[in-house]
Amino acid sequence: MTLKQARTLAFTGLVLIAAAIWTFPLYWALTTSLRSENRIVSDGSGWLLDELNFGAFREILGNSKLPMWYMNSVGTSLIITVIVLVTGMMCAYALSQLRFPGRRLLYLVVVGSFMVPVPALYVAQFVLMNDLGLVNTWWGIILPQLVVPVVIIVYKQFFDAIPKEMREAVVLDGGGEFTLLFKLYLPLNWGITAALAIITFISAWNNFFWPFLVVTSEDMMTIPVGITQVNDAFGVAYARMMALALLAAAPVIIGYLVFQKRVTEAVMISAGVKG
Repeated sequence: MTLKQARTLAFTGLVLIAAAIWTFPLYWALTTSLRSENRIVSDGSGWLLDELNFGAFREILGNSKLPMWYMNSVGTSLIITVIVLVTGMMCAYALSQLRFPGRRLLYLVVVGSFMVPVPALYVAQFVLMNDLGLVNTWWGIILPQLVVPVVIIVYKQFFDAIPKEMREAVVLDGGGEFTLLFKLYLPLNWGITAALAIITFISAWNNFFWPFLVVTSEDMMTIPVGITQVNDAFGVAYARMMALALLAAAPVIIGYLVFQKRVTEAVMISAGVKG
């Protein structure tokens, strides 16, 4: 065996070990959810799946508000994704292609917003939502999550790279700013838009702390917040806790597996901007 082959083999082994460590919590959650509560706490329970008991899933689907929490999560996440992309794209287009007083200052504010920790805004945001009467509403969940500076920065970098000749040709044909944005610039960046849409949706879906603060009614809770309520309602019921966690994570896991390439691109884009 050559030195190069040995290095390749060692690297492959390290990758497999890292993959096993990463997937073990998912495996443990699955095996726990497919056991009875008595089997989980017994001395004979081990790492291997030795029982197929779907009682925890039936209990969760039949005796919790999981469908309503799904609807809340899907609805709020979709609205956040659409508004963030549209407003971010329009803001980036203005900063990149239009000339107006304060344009550079506005862009510095967008870039500087990375320095502000999101949790530092929660108190002011909660007071504002309460004054507007939006506590326990979808808009109370949605509005504070609509400012995503990385979307603006990524779009602006893309718009800056488009040749000026393409813009001039559309202007000579009588095209306005909306024609330029939605019929020229948008079709050229579908890949970036898809990547940003996926990562924005996943981020909104997984957001726990803000919905936990602004929502107190079970009927308005999202999936991450609803998990805590099921835990309180059932007490220490490990199988049901794991079953609910798997059902809550299923859309994100399936979405990642289907759009893995786009998610990776979005993460790399975000990391490049923040770095």
